[in-house]
Parts: sequence; structure tokens; C-alpha cells
Amino acid sequence: MLLDRRTRTARVHFANGPDAVEPRTASRRHRLLLYTLPALWTLALGLWGLSRQDSLWRDEAATWQVAERSTAEILRLLENVDVVHGLYYLFMHGLFECFGPGTTVLRLPSVLAMAVAAACVTAVGHRLAGVWAGLGGGLALGLLPAVQFYLQEGRPYALVAAGAGISTLLLVTALQGRGRTAHWVAYGGAVLLSGLLNWFSLMILPAHLATLAWARAGRRVWTRWTAASAAAVTGVLPLALFSRGQSGQVSWIPPLTWHMLIGPAVLLAIGGAGALVDRPQRGRLSPAVVGLPLLAVPQVCLIGLSLIQPLFLDRYVLFSLLGLALLAGAAVGGAVRAAAPRFPRTAVWILPVVTAVAVVALLPQSLAKRSPESRVDDVLAIASEIRRIDRAGAGVLYIPAARRDTRLVSPDAFAGLRDLALAKSPSGSGTLKGVEAGPDRIRAAILTRRRVLLVTDARPVARPVVGGRDTAKISTLEEYFTVVADREVRGRRVRVYERTA
Repeated sequence: MLLDRRTRTARVHFANGPDAVEPRTASRRHRLLLYTLPALWTLALGLWGLSRQDSLWRDEAATWQVAERSTAEILRLLENVDVVHGLYYLFMHGLFECFGPGTTVLRLPSVLAMAVAAACVTAVGHRLAGVWAGLGGGLALGLLPAVQFYLQEGRPYALVAAGAGISTLLLVTALQGRGRTAHWVAYGGAVLLSGLLNWFSLMILPAHLATLAWARAGRRVWTRWTAASAAAVTGVLPLALFSRGQSGQVSWIPPLTWHMLIGPAVLLAIGGAGALVDRPQRGRLSPAVVGLPLLAVPQVCLIGLSLIQPLFLDRYVLFSLLGLALLAGAAVGGAVRAAAPRFPRTAVWILPVVTAVAVVALLPQSLAKRSPESRVDDVLAIASEIRRIDRAGAGVLYIPAARRDTRLVSPDAFAGLRDLALAKSPSGSGTLKGVEAGPDRIRAAILTRRRVLLVTDARPVARPVVGGRDTAKISTLEEYFTVVADREVRGRRVRVYERTA
């Protein structure tokens, strides 16, 4: 009898291929290790060059300066600007309170979140297509260039990806008949939390809807999914509606053009090819049934929204790349299954070889993503330059006013420098860049100084000067002052003016 049981187990194992799920006891024993490997891999990629040579760019500077404010000041800010990132700012404020400000504290949550996302991709791939597909997908996620960029970013997009991974894993659990009420509550909570971090993440719901339809989910699953999704949307809707009043923040995003669609088209082509390898069938749950909608639907939805209002930024749908990683893992798993009958010893080396080749091929991009030059500017580098400048009796100006973020992140570098244009501080005004005085008062303040430092953008990225205040700054400096020093470093520029008469 015992022999018959072992024989039946072996027959099931070999019938499903070399990466089929092991017997239940073995699966439980090794599952934690299986899911941990891609998470540790992603964690290692994130910790590699985490400080980016002690650089900090303007988007991260916004997180930094807001996180250093009090809770009351953050709530006041959110009434005027950046409410879409409110929950993330409060989270980072708590971390800064506990551990102090720093690039590691700023970026480590993104690294950890993407490691969670990698573990979720591994779990989904393992459940749908076996060990090799799970490992392949989890390892692939951390190597994707866009993921490597936001893996080390002090912004909420990696956290949203983690929420997307968790909700997708919970959905697969339910579709496999193991979903209980607690699973659906957790699903709704994951979607809600992701939506509160960035409401664009709600585009995962139509992706999951497509998966349910493709897999021919039963009525019970449809009912529970609808209830959980509706609850999540209801919780996020007030934030989405309130943020519409702050839409001026995204007015800089250019209108959608054909060349902007090249990236999504390439991703969809790769994902489509991976789905064909998986050979998805209607009514059967597979990596393609889960991964292709997760990749394609958010991209298409964002393109559709951008036709109404320019909103096309790849980071808004970063979480869709979990679908691409899942499809890549399925392709690796399919290659292992195809090779195993004839080359059983060689088949186990397919994933290591593919991973090694990908690492080597992507190494130039990986190094570039971890350099200060990968971002448009560096707030900390220009602060270091300002420390070297003689500031006796000098004042400072910023063009545009948003470049005041340098002072907010490195106040010690500006000790003794009077802000000649500032009328009300950023924290006091509930803004990111403060409130400046009128052109006449700025002009008068400039003329009280013998020496003025102008902090602005480097020439390759500088925009034309617009607005009465900035025009008054430039015209006064050019009329009464002479440039005695001009330094550019990593996208920022400081010009030193001295009074000529």
C-alpha cells in the first residue's frame, strides 16, 4: 500500500514536468526558501549603490523636506498641494522621526517594498506554473530597468507595486478555490492602501476584472470581488476627487505623442509573445491569464486618460511590470519543461544561465541607474558648492522658486545667506516652495546687497524665465551686478553676482 502511494505521487510529479509542485509536505518545507530567494535578490539589487554617491534629486527632495515638517504642517500642505502623496508623506515623516533624515531612510522603504513585490510574483508564478516559473518571474522583476530606477527612489511607486503584488496573489488564491472572507478583506485592504498611496493604482482593478473574465470565475468569486473592489474604490474616491483641485501640479506633463507610445508598445509586444508561449486557454488559470492583463490593461488605461488630460508618466503604472515579470518567468518555466525530457541535467541550468546573461546585458543600464547622472539634477551637490563660496554680506535668490528645495534639504549650507525674495516660508505657507514677495520688493531687497548668489537650473535643463518675480530678479542682477563666479554641477547652477556701483 505504501509502495502504491509513492508510485502515484511519482506519476503525478513526472506527469506535470520537472517543476511541478512537490508533495504537500515538501512544498511546505521549501516554500519559504523559494519565495525568499527572489526577495533577497531584489533586496541586494536595491542596496547596491543605494546612496547614488550621496546624491538627491528634486522629487526626492520634496519627500525629504515634507517629511521633516510636523504632522500639522504636513496636513496644511496637503490642503494646497500634493494630497495624492499625503499618506506617503506621513509615513516618511514617521520614519524620519524614528531614524532621522538620510538617503538610506528615504530609499530603504522602496527597496523593501519591491522585495515584497518580487516574493509575490514568485508565489503567483509558482502556484500557476511551477517552481521554475516562480523563480524566473521573481528574479526578472528586479532586473527590469524601470524597476531598478524606482527601486532606489524616495517616492511611493515601489510601495504601490508591493500592494499590487499582494492583491494579485490574493486574487489568485481565491481563483484557486482557497479564498475565504479574510482573503477578500485583505484584497480590498491592499487595493485601498495602494490607492491611497497613488490613486492611479486603481487601474489594477480592470486588470483583475479581465483575469476573472478570462478564467471564467464563478459567481461567488465575482460577488466577493465586486464587494471588495467597491469598498476600496469608495475609500479612495474622496482622495481622487480632492486631488482634481490640485491638477495644476501635473500641468507640466506634455501631451501624448506617438513617440511616447514606443515604450508601452515594446512592453506589450514582449508580454504578448510571453503569453503565446504560455498558450493560455479560456477558463484555465495560467501566468498569461494573470500576467497579460496586469501588464496591458493599466498601460492602455493610462493612455486613454492621457488623451483627455496629459498624464502619461511610466511611473504611474510601474506596478504593471509585475505582469511582465510573471510572463518572463512563465517563459523560463516553459523552456525548462521542454528541455527536461531529453536533457534533464541541462534543464536545471536554464534559469541560472538566462539570469547571468540578463545581468551582463543590463549591467550598463544598472550602473547608469545608480549614478547621480541618472536623475535630472542633484540637490545635495549644488549645496556642497555653495558651502565653498564666500558669503560675507550676501543674499540668495532662486529661479524658479522651486529650487529653494536645496536650502530646505541642506539649511546649513545657506547659513548667513538671506533669502531676498521669500515673504513666507514653505512650512508657514503650506506650500513646497514658499510664497515670494512682489517684483518691486524683490528688486529693492536685491539692491541692499553687494553680493548675491543665484541658484538655478543648469543650462541643458533650464527653462526660459517667466513670471514677474523671476523677471525682476534677472533684470535687476543684469543691470546692477556683474557675474564673478558661475558653477554648474549635476543639473544645478549657482551664479555669484557682485554690485558694480
